[in-house]
Amino acid sequence: MFENLSDKFDRAFKVLKGQGQITEINVAETLKEVRRALLDADVNFKTAKEFTNRIKEKALGQNVLTSISPGQLMIKITHAELKDLMGGSSDEINTKGNPGIILMSGLQGSGKTTFSGKLANFLKTKQNLNPLLVACDVYRPAAIDQLEVVGGQIGVEVYSERENKKPESIAQNAVQYAKSNGFNVVIVDTAGRLAVDEEMMSEIALVKRTINPTETLFVVDAMTGQDAVNTAKAFNDRINFDGVVLTKLDGDTRGGAAISIKSVVDKPIKFIGTGEKMEAIDVFHPERMADRILGMGDVVSLVERAQEQFDEDEAKRIHSKIQKNKFDFNDFYSQIQQIKKMGNMKDLVGMIPGMRKAMKGVEVDDDAFKPIEAIINSMTPKEKSNPKIINVSRKQRIAKGSGTTIQDVNKLMKQFEDTRKMMKMMSNKKNMANMMKQFKGMGGNMPM
Repeated sequence: MFENLSDKFDRAFKVLKGQGQITEINVAETLKEVRRALLDADVNFKTAKEFTNRIKEKALGQNVLTSISPGQLMIKITHAELKDLMGGSSDEINTKGNPGIILMSGLQGSGKTTFSGKLANFLKTKQNLNPLLVACDVYRPAAIDQLEVVGGQIGVEVYSERENKKPESIAQNAVQYAKSNGFNVVIVDTAGRLAVDEEMMSEIALVKRTINPTETLFVVDAMTGQDAVNTAKAFNDRINFDGVVLTKLDGDTRGGAAISIKSVVDKPIKFIGTGEKMEAIDVFHPERMADRILGMGDVVSLVERAQEQFDEDEAKRIHSKIQKNKFDFNDFYSQIQQIKKMGNMKDLVGMIPGMRKAMKGVEVDDDAFKPIEAIINSMTPKEKSNPKIINVSRKQRIAKGSGTTIQDVNKLMKQFEDTRKMMKMMSNKKNMANMMKQFKGMGGNMPM
């Protein structure tokens, strides 16, 4: 996500590295690179120009403190401007009502139907709501089937009328059905087209007038860049939506749509899609996204994802086993499964400050855990619970059974032992206090 843009910003700020002061000349040189980076990321030209002009104005009006280098000051100013450009703060979805009604709009192929399912799952699991999905795409073959498959995956009911070809009528009937059957939020999935056309706009405008939604969302594929922004403007001019959803942001290394869409249509980005799984949906936080673009990581989102997968009873059980020095391969395997639930591995690594640069050129594969899981699954129950008994002949059998080498098994045994030692050390409060003192002594800061 935003990999190319992050690299170009990094190169732009190197112009100021080692400079004793901010001058009109070195600022102009840096901002020329910043503007070029934004244009390469498919950011709207007017947006890029106004953005760099604001940075220039602020940079030249500030004195550089002795504790801050010109490069650091420029990053600080750019971060603040990026955050404001993308909306300043996160914007909540409005689900209030009896029921709350969310109308989904967008072109065909933008991921609207899949995102409707993700949103239903999000509202069900994170906000304890009881959502109803409504199939109002009466044109695309198998559109209703697709929504029913999505609903089945997340355990959410889908309302459809296969013989009714009037979307506004289906939506209206669905709202009545929701009121009668205890659903407190309705998500209406509408038809898309391959391009913006009058028929499509008239239809969705009619659906909106008929059901008067509490929230209208425009769903767009982030990878279409400037086209996404132009389409958003066309939709907003006609139906005046409340917020934008950017899908496939995990595949967008440029980031142009995320940066320009707010400034062009003056509507907030509310959600982003970050993968194929039903859980791959995040609330859009401009400040955190600015952190990631500028290579600062996103520790808050990483911690939030970890907390979502945190099982208190499991944590207590593991802690007790660590204290008794009984942490085994069953526990190790359990920890791997919790990490996997947190999402795409490359995305997670990018949330750790400094890691994007450190891991540049290294492929972080989602299948990285497969050989480890295969090795652990090839162990006997006795070997998993008592790793000390794993001798050379057992290692040979495990390697053969898992389709790996004895070197792979040895490597995992070492990783396991290192993990066990580290967890033992971290469970001791005195050791943790000493580690924190050492960290502070080293400066306590991650390099950007």
